[in-house]
Amino acid sequence: MEVGAPTHATADEGKIWLIGGTQESAELARALADRQMACIVTVTTESARMLYPVHPCLTVWVGRLTALTFDDFLHQHRVVGVLDASHPFAQEISAGAIAAAQRQAIPYLRYERPHTPPDSSSTAVVTLPDLDTVFEQGWLVNQRVLLILGYRWLPKFTPWQSQAVLYARILPSAIALETALQAGFTPQRLIALRPPLSAALEAALWQQWRITTVIAKASGKAGGEPLKRRLARTLGVRLLLLQRPSIDYPRTTTQLSAAVEFCRQVCAGAPGDRTAADSCYPYVSLT
Repeated sequence: MEVGAPTHATADEGKIWLIGGTQESAELARALADRQMACIVTVTTESARMLYPVHPCLTVWVGRLTALTFDDFLHQHRVVGVLDASHPFAQEISAGAIAAAQRQAIPYLRYERPHTPPDSSSTAVVTLPDLDTVFEQGWLVNQRVLLILGYRWLPKFTPWQSQAVLYARILPSAIALETALQAGFTPQRLIALRPPLSAALEAALWQQWRITTVIAKASGKAGGEPLKRRLARTLGVRLLLLQRPSIDYPRTTTQLSAAVEFCRQVCAGAPGDRTAADSCYPYVSLT
């Protein structure tokens, strides 16, 4: 298990496990810290650590959990409740956390980023179920394509380097750059930036590279989806949005306030008391 040093040690009471790495998780972490709720946040990169405040109630854990380490993590950090605010496409961490929480009888809540309503008047935006559909339907052939998908997706595009001019926007990290280069992207076709980007910068990037097709995730407002939709219409660029994966979350909410209330009532019932934890669910918008 690759573990970075925590930002701050918390007290020895039970903790909320906040699965982080997103803007919303940073908001939730600040809210929990302000309310003096002990919380351990997990992120996968050192750069993501900077999203979170330094606070005595807050620990930031850097690393990757696997199927073999979820239960140990819950025990080691005395987790009494799981608040999953990971990226909508982070399937593995969500699935693992759900299974581990169920095994340990620990309350779990998914904060689900609201979807962006489609614009039926626009033909510039095409929503597709998955990446395989992009390949099978030949959306890339003879196009100048900008990929805004994350570095882990880039190796899938290696066979297409000869059929399209492929560019990628990646996070400014060594592993992202190394993966992109190994996938066949030249340095001239890469840009490393941490979102969010301004409308002017995003538009300038598309225009500088003379992009005709952008492939991105349907990741909601926090992921910059509305901006990409607007630019596609304005610049005449085709935007291919990949739908979010279908995950059977036990309980979800799209309200940050409901997520904080979940944590408050879980902590009020800790340790081991499910009554308070369960009583918070009427505040939660189930999907």
